[in-house]
Amino acid sequence: NGIPIIGILSSVSISYGDLETRMTFILGNIGIDDDKIQYQAVRSSGPGGQHVNKVSTAIMLKYDVTYQDYPEWFLAQLKVNARSILSKNGVITIKAQSFRSQSRNKDDALQRLIELFKQSAHRPKIRRKTRPPMRVNENRLSGKKNQSTKKKLRKPPKLEE
Repeated sequence: NGIPIIGILSSVSISYGDLETRMTFILGNIGIDDDKIQYQAVRSSGPGGQHVNKVSTAIMLKYDVTYQDYPEWFLAQLKVNARSILSKNGVITIKAQSFRSQSRNKDDALQRLIELFKQSAHRPKIRRKTRPPMRVNENRLSGKKNQSTKKKLRKPPKLEE
């Protein structure tokens, strides 16, 4: 059966014959294949003086979502959530340059990818239309009736017979 149904964020090694792969499962069968993530070290932008020009501390994470068969609803939600970081050919590109060390930027990029998948795997509950209870309508009408009588009592009495 291959893919276990596991709760949010569990990392599992799966063997297919001679091939062994690591998967980080987000929800059910939705997971990230750790072997398919590509990391590339690039020069970081911004202030930092001479050091920033010599060292490649920023990380470009690339993950192709077409490698794995994800459900259609998940891909649609991923497209909405990822906006500009998801290319037309299905590659998510995340640039992490918040930290001065390459390893922390790598962890940051991976965490942002996991967070994106978590956010996209969450299916909002479908709202079902329900009729309001009859007592709610009766309470509203009786409130209107009370307000009407209150205002009628404020008027001066009519002297017509």
